[in-house]
Amino acid sequence: MASQRLLDETRAVMRKLHYSIHTERCYCDWIRRFVLFHELKSRDELLAAGVIEVEAFLTSLALEGNVAASTQNQALNALVFLYKHVLKQPLEGRIDAARSTKEPRVPVVLTREEVAKVLPLIDGTAGLVVRLLYGSGLRITEAVRLRVLDVDFGYRQITVRSGKGNKDRVTTFPDRVKASLQMHLDLVLFRHRSNRFFPRRSGGPGTGVGQYTESGFECLSVPV
Repeated sequence: MASQRLLDETRAVMRKLHYSIHTERCYCDWIRRFVLFHELKSRDELLAAGVIEVEAFLTSLALEGNVAASTQNQALNALVFLYKHVLKQPLEGRIDAARSTKEPRVPVVLTREEVAKVLPLIDGTAGLVVRLLYGSGLRITEAVRLRVLDVDFGYRQITVRSGKGNKDRVTTFPDRVKASLQMHLDLVLFRHRSNRFFPRRSGGPGTGVGQYTESGFECLSVPV
């Protein structure tokens, strides 16, 4: 079986259903691991597999992989999605795999004093992104996908487009970030104007920092 073709089909279905890119990558990884675990060679073998094979895979994750319960549930959701939406053959019957008994762990959270010591050590674009994560509550993907039109200096706020759950939301940014953010946008705009009038030999403006058009600067991609 051409596993890559199966994963491409899975991605196409997930994008049609507006799943996030994180969920898409996660599901595709679990599907790939399931196929490798059972050494499935063709689509027919995948269709012939069912609850028993899913149970064996999930049990292996719990007993041999020692994964957390949430990770095991994630793998189950990926396989249920595969059979229901991609293969159009929903799994039938109860999936009775061994459940993970790994105890949850409390995450390590830095104190304000520790954050104050760490932030000065990170400069440049990476430092700006980290300050947006901390000061505005942005996720990494949200920070690196920010567009210029989503930053409002007048109201000192950022509009996050298609965030978690494919929802938009508005958040603020701290005063200390304002100057750095404005300088970064000025630099990116300068690069775009330079690329516009002095394109690279490979053809067209440079990539990775957005798009500049007659109507103005439209998109910002922050390299990290």
